[in-house]
Amino acid sequence: MAKILVVDDEAKIRLIIKEYAEFEGYKVTEAEDGMDAVEKVRNEDFDIIVMDIMMPKLDGYSACKEIKKIKQIPVIMLSARGEEYDKLFGFEIGVDDYVVKPFSPKELMARIKAVLNRSQGSKPEEDVIRYEGLEINFTAREVKIDGERVAMTPKEYDLLFYLVKNMNIALSREKLLEEVWGFDFYGDDRTVDTHIKMLRNSLGRYRNLIITLRGMGYKFEKIR
Repeated sequence: MAKILVVDDEAKIRLIIKEYAEFEGYKVTEAEDGMDAVEKVRNEDFDIIVMDIMMPKLDGYSACKEIKKIKQIPVIMLSARGEEYDKLFGFEIGVDDYVVKPFSPKELMARIKAVLNRSQGSKPEEDVIRYEGLEINFTAREVKIDGERVAMTPKEYDLLFYLVKNMNIALSREKLLEEVWGFDFYGDDRTVDTHIKMLRNSLGRYRNLIITLRGMGYKFEKIR
C-alpha cells in the first residue's frame, strides 16, 4: 500500500484528495503547511507527496527543496497558477508533475499512479520479509516493528539475517559461530546464547520466532 503525504493549507482540498486516494487503496497522511510537511518527512517514509505551492510558513517550492535534502520522494505540485514559468521552475527543483487548480480528483489519481509507477520502476528491488508488524529488510539492513526502526548491534543484525535466510533449518551453536562470527573467532557457545538473548529482546513480541533447540542450537520459525 503506497503512502501519500497530502500538503495543503485548505482542509477541504486535503479531504477531497484523501477520500479519493483512500478509495484507490492508498494510505494518506495530511500536512497543513510546508513546515509541517518537512517535519513529517523527517519522521516518516512516504512514496509520494501531493503539495500545494501557495501556503503559509513555508511555500511548496521551498518545502520541496528542503524535502529533497532529506529524502528522494516524488512530488506532484498543486497550484492555482498555470503559467509556463511556474511549471519550469518546479521541474528544475525536482518536481515530478504539476496539476493546476481547480483539478479533477480522478485525473490527480491517474497522475499519482503514473508517477508511482515511474519511481518504483526505477528503484532496485528490495529483499524484504514481512510478518504482521515485523519487517526485515536485507537490502537496507534494517528491521522495523510497526513501522519503527529497531536499534540493533551489527552482530545482532548478522545473526538475525543468517537465521532468517536459513528459516526453519536447525542450526547448531557451532554452525552459528562459524557462519556469523567466522573461523578465527575465539569464543564459545555462550557467545551465541548471549546474542540470541539480546536479539530476542530487540524483537520484542516477535521473540518467539527464534526457537531454542535443546542441546543443539536454534532456528527461526517459518513465517507463513
